[in-house]
Amino acid sequence: MIPDDPALAHALRDAVLAQDFGATPDAWAGQKPVALASGFPSLDLALVVFRPGGRGPVGANVLFSREHPQGHVATVAPGFGGLVGLRFVADLRGGPQNDSLAWMPGADWGSLSLRPLWPIDAHPGTAALPRFVAPYPASLVKLVVAVGVAMAVDAGLSAWPAALEPMIVVSSNEATDECVALLHRVGLLPAELNRRLDAHGLPTLQLNDTTAAGGWRNADGAGVGHLHMTAWDTVRLLWLLDADAPPAPWLSPGAPPLLSPSSRDRLRQVLQGQQLNEILSAGSLRRLPGAVPGGPDAPVFAHKTGTTDNYASDAGIWRDPSSGLHAIVAVLTTLGRRYASHPEAATTWRLQSLGAAVHQVALAAAKA
Repeated sequence: MIPDDPALAHALRDAVLAQDFGATPDAWAGQKPVALASGFPSLDLALVVFRPGGRGPVGANVLFSREHPQGHVATVAPGFGGLVGLRFVADLRGGPQNDSLAWMPGADWGSLSLRPLWPIDAHPGTAALPRFVAPYPASLVKLVVAVGVAMAVDAGLSAWPAALEPMIVVSSNEATDECVALLHRVGLLPAELNRRLDAHGLPTLQLNDTTAAGGWRNADGAGVGHLHMTAWDTVRLLWLLDADAPPAPWLSPGAPPLLSPSSRDRLRQVLQGQQLNEILSAGSLRRLPGAVPGGPDAPVFAHKTGTTDNYASDAGIWRDPSSGLHAIVAVLTTLGRRYASHPEAATTWRLQSLGAAVHQVALAAAKA
């Protein structure tokens, strides 16, 4: 099985380049283009398409940053395994305002300590490999929290908390506090959840330094630089939550499932109720002047978004009965609210435009 498809990767790379993300105005730099204000924005984009007719899935991961402005096409291990030939460097924060240092206007990466921290770097000690500074996933990390909650339910350690749905569908931070505290009470945090995800081949999905009181933000000693996700591992996590997907080829046939079928289906149902269609999809934004079409909204797109001033992310499952498309997509970026094209928007219109373009790429790959 060939996990990464060169034609698909080329199409994804072209779809990103066509958006001209470097020209996005930065409100924190007087609307100067981001490529001039703080360097080319970072974007981690992954796609898996489940082709009909028994032809098997195809997938690709492309990554962009000031160090990779034309895009880095990731190499995937056999059987849709992890990435090889690339090291992920943890995001940074600090200074008087505890800022996300790497993304401030005028940030000099040559003077920042962008060292490969062990929690996210899959290749410790291999400094010669190309690096990618992994953007903070923002509220997309609540997908990992939800998986932990489902593990607790499967183990008989908890009932489904009322906080699960608001944490996902409206991205309630207070509901997330409750769920993180639950994971500490049942022993899945601080480390067991990370261990289980690693055992399922997803080492870059990590919740580090959360607190027993439910703290997970910067002010709690977690947040940026402590909570990690990458697009490729996020896509493969969603694969494990997708009852319509074939068995995960990177796991041995006898490997225990990540979640029970009932818990997996419960999470899928909650993701289908997403009310924040504002990153790769645009249903929450169409009333705004200048809004552009995005990819499909929920429930066709069972997904979770995340936004802060510095970051915007989105990941989910496309399952469209009208077209027959079955695909999983994830994107993590440094294009948060400071780049919004409208005061009520979550980010630049360019990301919704990318959502529409990647949807077309997925449709073409399904037919190829």
